[in-house]
Amino acid sequence: MVSTILILISCQSKYPLDKDLTRKNYTFFNQDSVGVIFPDIIKGKVTVIGFIYTNCPDICPMTTHNMYLTQQKLKKNAIENVLFVTVTFDPDRDFPSVLKKFGEIRDIDFTNWVFLWGDKKNTKSLLKRFDITALKTDSTYFDDGELTYSVMHTDRISLIDNESRLKKNYRGSKVNLEELYNDIINLGE
Repeated sequence: MVSTILILISCQSKYPLDKDLTRKNYTFFNQDSVGVIFPDIIKGKVTVIGFIYTNCPDICPMTTHNMYLTQQKLKKNAIENVLFVTVTFDPDRDFPSVLKKFGEIRDIDFTNWVFLWGDKKNTKSLLKRFDITALKTDSTYFDDGELTYSVMHTDRISLIDNESRLKKNYRGSKVNLEELYNDIINLGE
């Protein structure tokens, strides 16, 4: 009895969240403009999900790079059944083709990584589900009439278990890669 309680306490401290993500479906398009349903695409897989926008000058490239390093380490150690998902919170500019180019420039292996674009309604709803804030700020127009803006946003990578339950959040740009890797391995066991 005591050992069971200790195991439960240990698991709760390692994975402080237990949020069911299957209660609502969201329609998105991947980097190849193919329609997908979230959370259907993550069912049965441990999932590392990050939230970005491609015009971000600082946090988002670091978040993506940390996910990339984690993907590479898992691949090197032949760890499978882990999916990486990146969701843009800038649907006005980050169309599927833009997301694909963003991934290609960074040498992303798309065999187990999907970038998602959705309309404003689905994007806003999914961000709310993950407690992500993203607000347009500091907008300006270039001489050619093109609007540019920054987005103030939550710096987040989240870990989801193979039952589509959110288990843990990390600071995406400064995540402890060993902690993330070990948490992925422990969830996959």
